[in-house]
Amino acid sequence: VQLQASGGGLVQAGGSLRLSCAASGGTFSSYDMAWFRQAPGKDREFVAVSRWSGGRTYYADSVKGRFTISRDNAKSTVYLQMNSLKPEDTAVYYCAAGGVGGNQALYDFWGQGTQVTVSS
Repeated sequence: VQLQASGGGLVQAGGSLRLSCAASGGTFSSYDMAWFRQAPGKDREFVAVSRWSGGRTYYADSVKGRFTISRDNAKSTVYLQMNSLKPEDTAVYYCAAGGVGGNQALYDFWGQGTQVTVSS
């Protein structure tokens, strides 16, 4: 499975961005699809996941109520709508597939990352 993330950029605090991650080479509809992020000097952390079974979504507490993960199985694409962005959201965002829930160690496939920078 190949994952191609896009949509990052520079935005002011309070602004919005939408990340996209297009998958190819696998059965997208049967994968949990997740977003993780890594800020400078910090470990990579879970952001959100869209479960393939039941369509449930889960979020890190730090983004709950501001970020929304969604997926379009027909387009093999997962999205992350990010609203009310804060400077602490600045990170490289990675999409991942083939794992379970929010445990990044279980994910087999990773995108290349897209930089999100939020200025204060």
